[in-house]
Amino acid sequence: MKAYRNRTSGFTLVEILIVVIILGILAAIVIPQFTNASQDARKNSLTSQLQTIRSQIELYKMQHLDKLPNSFAAGDVDGKVVWADMLVKTNADQTTTGTPQFGPYLQAPPVNPLNGLNGLGITTSDYVFPAGGAPDNDASPAAVGFILNPTLGKTWATSALQGKVYNEGEPNATTNDE
Repeated sequence: MKAYRNRTSGFTLVEILIVVIILGILAAIVIPQFTNASQDARKNSLTSQLQTIRSQIELYKMQHLDKLPNSFAAGDVDGKVVWADMLVKTNADQTTTGTPQFGPYLQAPPVNPLNGLNGLGITTSDYVFPAGGAPDNDASPAAVGFILNPTLGKTWATSALQGKVYNEGEPNATTNDE
């Protein structure tokens, strides 16, 4: 007679190990995709925010005789004062008396999603701050979330490590997304 083994339902140790190894390989492939996706989402959010800031600054200038907001004059590290003129209604002469007819241009001070900062630095440079520090009115790129060159009328954001400029569309821009 042939002896038959009684097999109870279940998985052997080898089958379980094979499944665990396959799941580990799949996890190693998929997890980096999720980390890149969150960084890409922050960059896309910042790109959209930069477009909004740029267009609202241009609108402000059009409605205020081609002048930037007075609060942009020297920049502001904490972001509370510098965006003030963009958050209220103003007249063409940049005052808030009477019945202002223009604005507000932003609902709240913008926050850079790459580094969480909302201050605005004023620079005379194109794309990056001058080497060796911040001369004149230039703010340190490590202290602000956004950068404005009033002469060129350009606006950028600082990168995640705040040492470089994030600029999504300029061909010669210095971009450091670390």
